[in-house]
Amino acid sequence: MAFLRRKKPSFEGGGLVLFEDVQDAVRAEKVLRKADYAVKLVAPPPKLRKGCDLALEVNLVEQPGIERVLKEKDATYVDVAPLRVGTSELLGIVKATDFGDQVMVKAGNMKLSFDKASGIIVNVSGGGCPDIPYLHSELVDKRLTEAPRPRDIGFTLCALMLDRALEECLILWRGGG
Repeated sequence: MAFLRRKKPSFEGGGLVLFEDVQDAVRAEKVLRKADYAVKLVAPPPKLRKGCDLALEVNLVEQPGIERVLKEKDATYVDVAPLRVGTSELLGIVKATDFGDQVMVKAGNMKLSFDKASGIIVNVSGGGCPDIPYLHSELVDKRLTEAPRPRDIGFTLCALMLDRALEECLILWRGGG
């Protein structure tokens, strides 16, 4: 499984920015990354959810600056909550599985598989959103480097998760894996 090894950047975490809507979480992620904050889109433990099944893990020591940037950019969020000892584990939203000739990357409920030798997308599956058949037809049989970004052509949470899967596939394909 050497193909899947990837050095992860160190990330302190310690807190979650919670949201009511998926769109708010996605927008806040963009705003904070643009402001050079280390953030990670995660699925929060059920007891911390505030209506949205996505949250941003942040370095809690940066909470004042993060809240200031979100307010300055009118990025809607519900709360910044510390992760306490005993809190359920965060659910990883991106996982890769090496099947020998192919790699499958799962992000949320969406899966994207590609051929390791050619970089061609061989399958897209999962989710239950209405744009999945369209995304499938636009991605399958295309090279990872030539496929359109699902976030640019889709309209749902499934498209966002599929985009996360494609992003990870590109990292693995380019040798970051």
